[in-house]
Amino acid sequence: MDLTLIVVLVIALALFFDFTNGFHDTANAMATPIATGALRPKMAVGLAAILNLVGAFLSTEVAKTISGGIIREGDGGVLITPELIFAGLIGAIVWNMVTWLLGLPSSSSHALFGGLIGAALVGFGLQAIDFSVVMSKVILPAILAPLTAGLIAYIATKLAYAITRRYDGKPDGRDGFRHAQIFSSSLVALAHGTNDAQKTMGVITLTLVAAGLQSSGDEVQLWVIVTCAVAIALGTYMGGWRIIKTLGTGLTDVKPAQGFAAETSTAATILASSHLGFALSTTQVASGSVIGSGLGRRGSKVRWRTAGRIGVGWLMTLPAAGGVGALAAFIAQFGVVGVIVDAIVGVVVIVGIFLWSRRNEVSHKNVVSEVAASGRAVKIKRNPKPKKKVAP
Repeated sequence: MDLTLIVVLVIALALFFDFTNGFHDTANAMATPIATGALRPKMAVGLAAILNLVGAFLSTEVAKTISGGIIREGDGGVLITPELIFAGLIGAIVWNMVTWLLGLPSSSSHALFGGLIGAALVGFGLQAIDFSVVMSKVILPAILAPLTAGLIAYIATKLAYAITRRYDGKPDGRDGFRHAQIFSSSLVALAHGTNDAQKTMGVITLTLVAAGLQSSGDEVQLWVIVTCAVAIALGTYMGGWRIIKTLGTGLTDVKPAQGFAAETSTAATILASSHLGFALSTTQVASGSVIGSGLGRRGSKVRWRTAGRIGVGWLMTLPAAGGVGALAAFIAQFGVVGVIVDAIVGVVVIVGIFLWSRRNEVSHKNVVSEVAASGRAVKIKRNPKPKKKVAP
């Protein structure tokens, strides 16, 4: 009975994490088309929710990376308990909420990995973690994916302006890119579903394996796919307004051609990584694409100090979420009582952070979200009007 209760609590908490992941990352796909007027806000989040839902069914490679890769299980490994998984989720959610309140750029994906690793270290020590998988499918993609997306966005932006042969300061030629943004932002939302929803699928599958309800993590059950897809879609639709409003202000200087190039690059990178089973952060990829598109446009300037702060936020996420997860795991070792204490403290912290955020008006001035900060890393200079040639 105790095990059943803990498994139910873990699944419920995992789905809540999936929900928060949805409202955190809606803006990665839809902030730019809303800012440029390509999509109305309600239509944008509705479209993103539907595509996140569809994308969750397209692949399960990332889910398998989490359920059977990062934590060593089976022969020669450990049997991670549902209590420790619960603690890891507490670490991920609390860190997500804290960084959301402070406006500190962070990755929901790395918060999840950090929380699980911290909990596993407390429960079993270093032998519980397969660091080769962490390095090859988490750390390296975190470094290479933003750089790759940024390079693609840089080239795409250069090509966009070269092909259209438009002056940056003239309004003509923008409508085509603005309309194309509907397609490119939709592709990002679809890609987000194929990558981020799977992370929660992996956690739930890992829980089922740990509880003896599933033999291995090589298969994701249909009901797990469906519930995770619905949770991230609901989060995308219900919770994205606050961040989207911020991002709409933060990205107003980005022109439609840049937005199209950045979104296309983001989608291509995420879809390729999902196919290979790389559990990367869509926020990092989107940030790299925005900066790359800014470098590719004539007359733009990157604020490297802001970009550096984003990098510091990325570096802090794994150890910080790991620390919270480790603390929660220490408490969870006391069995059902420990899990209940973790749950109560977690709810109090989450509700407290939410109520604290309501004290101040939500705007781009007091809430700086992940991609908004990366958007402000690109400062667009007004280009001089082309000089008319004087006939000899």
